[in-house]
Amino acid sequence: MSKRLFDLLFALVGLIIALPILLFLYLLASIDTQQNGLFSQKRIGQFGLPFTIYKLRTFGLSKEKPISKFGAFLRHSKLDELPQLWNIIIGNMSFVGPRPDIAGYYDLLQGENKKILELKPGLTSLASIKYANEENILEQQENPLWYNDTVIFPDKVKMNLEYYYSNSIYYDLKIIWKTVF
Repeated sequence: MSKRLFDLLFALVGLIIALPILLFLYLLASIDTQQNGLFSQKRIGQFGLPFTIYKLRTFGLSKEKPISKFGAFLRHSKLDELPQLWNIIIGNMSFVGPRPDIAGYYDLLQGENKKILELKPGLTSLASIKYANEENILEQQENPLWYNDTVIFPDKVKMNLEYYYSNSIYYDLKIIWKTVF
């Protein structure tokens, strides 16, 4: 079974199963944030090309407390990522691959590290499992941007390059298993 067929089949099944939950969460996110409960943003995808990623909105209109308790729940549970099943269905994401980032990171990679851009970005990866609490890690740093740019991002690049060289359906299943459990 090819990776694309695997992604398409399981994303379709997942979306059909999750659709009632997704619609309910969308409604709650819309009420909670007082705006459209679906958030979209440009990210860097395969071959360094930008694409639009979809998530449930977790940021409200309040500048004092931008993330509500419900938004924090969505992020902590990773339920805000459910709309990315659509990204997988339309082919600009995969279940497993480097998490897509904003411009200024993966698109600036050089040398061998640039091989990561040959992969479709993923819903999960070993790096996203390791840094599942990345926001908390960064909050504890005196200079979060510096820490991200000099510690976390280079480690993610290293892990994603390792994935590039050992990429297989079996390895993807192991990563999905680790993600779930």
